[in-house]
Amino acid sequence: MQVFAIAAAGIAGATDRFAASAVRTARDPMADLPGEMVERLTAETAFKANVAVLKSADEMYGSLLDILA
Repeated sequence: MQVFAIAAAGIAGATDRFAASAVRTARDPMADLPGEMVERLTAETAFKANVAVLKSADEMYGSLLDILA
């Protein structure tokens, strides 16, 4: 069940990266706009990947429980 903790940590990390980038952009919108956009897209992709891991793990555990029942 460690996969759930790892994916949750990945989601939290991606959320933090996205929020930090948004704060930097709000402080100075023209400082590094392209770089911040890349950072936010990377964080979004990491978030989606970790959600996909959670869904897959949930399905696998569900299938395992169905087999064992």
